[in-house]
Amino acid sequence: MRFIFWSFRLLFGLSALGILFSSAGCGSGTVANSTPVILSISMSSTSVVVAQDGMPVQVPLAITGPTGTAMVEISGLPTGVSGQFTATSGGPSGTLTFTGSATTAAGNYPATVLVSLQGQTVSQSFTVTSAVEATVSSATDTTVGVAGQLTQFMSTSLQVAEWTAGFFGTDTATNTARENTLNSLEPQHIRLQAVSEGVAMQANTGLASDWNFTLLDQTVQPILASADKSPEFQIAVAPAWMCDSNGRLDMANHLNDFAAYASNLVRYYNKGGFTWGGQRFQSASSQPIVWWGIFNEPNQNGLTAAEYVQLYNAVVPAMLAVDPTIKLSAFEFSDYGLGSGGEGDPEQYLPTFISGVNTQVDVISTHLYGTCNQLTTDAELFSAVPQFAANVQYLSGTLQASTNMPNVPVWVTENNVNADYADANGMSVCNPGQPFVLDLRATDAFFAAWRPYVFSRLGKAGNQSLNHWEYTGGPEYDEVDSSGNTFLSYWIDKALANYFPSTPTSPRLNILSVTATDTSSVETLATLNSNGIVTVMVVDLAVHSTTDNNGSGVPRTVVVDTSSLGSFTAASLMTIDAATSASNGPSGIGITPASRINVTLPGYGVAFLRLTP
Repeated sequence: MRFIFWSFRLLFGLSALGILFSSAGCGSGTVANSTPVILSISMSSTSVVVAQDGMPVQVPLAITGPTGTAMVEISGLPTGVSGQFTATSGGPSGTLTFTGSATTAAGNYPATVLVSLQGQTVSQSFTVTSAVEATVSSATDTTVGVAGQLTQFMSTSLQVAEWTAGFFGTDTATNTARENTLNSLEPQHIRLQAVSEGVAMQANTGLASDWNFTLLDQTVQPILASADKSPEFQIAVAPAWMCDSNGRLDMANHLNDFAAYASNLVRYYNKGGFTWGGQRFQSASSQPIVWWGIFNEPNQNGLTAAEYVQLYNAVVPAMLAVDPTIKLSAFEFSDYGLGSGGEGDPEQYLPTFISGVNTQVDVISTHLYGTCNQLTTDAELFSAVPQFAANVQYLSGTLQASTNMPNVPVWVTENNVNADYADANGMSVCNPGQPFVLDLRATDAFFAAWRPYVFSRLGKAGNQSLNHWEYTGGPEYDEVDSSGNTFLSYWIDKALANYFPSTPTSPRLNILSVTATDTSSVETLATLNSNGIVTVMVVDLAVHSTTDNNGSGVPRTVVVDTSSLGSFTAASLMTIDAATSASNGPSGIGITPASRINVTLPGYGVAFLRLTP
């Protein structure tokens, strides 16, 4: 699309002709030509951001050169974006005015301004960015969150087994450094899942050798000394001697044994220990464990909904008899396929649990993963996130409609991109016959878009806890490696905890209504603190190609309009994307407060805009 404009400038004088006359005698006259005046132009900015809401943007255009009439032509503007040139008084310089439209897809477009004057023509290339416009309202959106409040806290998880037990180290320096890194993450109710050799009861002979807490406490004791000192201990599996040939709890013969085992764990950590085979077993820490999770993913580990109700009703009262102050996380569901009728469908499990449970339930927990296949595309992973929110809404809605647990919150105690892992032969567990391949999207720039998107959608759906799976290990899932070095995922989760705090003592955050011109490739979350601080999170989840698998995404610019909130005295902006150091993390910058602020991300990533009154 071309736009042509004219500028007029009339100057008179012989000097304008560039000709000088002189006389040295008869027949000896000469003519000397001056140096030609060269035409040049300069835009004040070669990056023009035009919001999709149609707010005009003006860019000064300086034109210098010979006198006369200037013709200004703009080419390359995308459909829906208009451009106009207006000369200043006396010309030829003036102002270019650009106006965007919601019909123009978000993105960057090359364009050119061309100026012709006195037979000379010059051009300058520039970029027009069609920017998403996000208007933040001063009104709380009471249709989302918990009555309009964001009450979701961030946390993490540690699987306690022989492959992770030595993480905190045996020397003081290593232990302190790794505890400090964990503390800085600001997790609440860190989830501990003991499996394999992390299970403290190893036999049932009546001898003291039946129990061994050494490996378990290499992780549990540092956790009790760090972070919020209130972890959730998930009694994930039964000791091997209680299981059948398939490794599943033998309910018919060992349900009461499992309840007794769980009770002894409570005694060990909370009530001064227990005696077995003539030996006293007692936690070295005086810090009790308040939160307890009952079994891991029963739907994936051999229990029908009715059997899980039976297990829960037997185990929890036995634990409460030891310590009536503990709190219980129930369900711990492997959640996928809402409405499918399959084993991962909570509709097939939750109603049975609600109608059958007859003991204390303090929270309903579920686990959400984007895929179990490394071949899943970026687009498919992003499209699964609204389904996560639908699952949480189903859980919370069903609980609210019940008569026995209408106020029980929902926690997502496991969340990550890919749930697959390798078997002993290096093959995919989820996809038999397919070699296991590391899915790095849990620890690189893709995660900088995916996890904030999950956080926003789940928080708006009313979820109240989001636990990363898992804290330490390799780049498939984790926040730090086995040596304590941070992945990018660590800084992403840390930023979410820092910018959206939700502790029992922190003021609640109201979720502000946001109207955006593009919600398909950009996610926006805005909150208002009781002290007047506004935080706006912008997520770029724009996919370059539908076939991308760990692609780079495409740039997005969002114009954040907070004019309805009044003025602010200070503002800061912090981004996390592919350029962010996984070792050192991001750093924020101070910016000038304004009613409209441009936030740009070069691809997958997240930006946090903080405005202080």
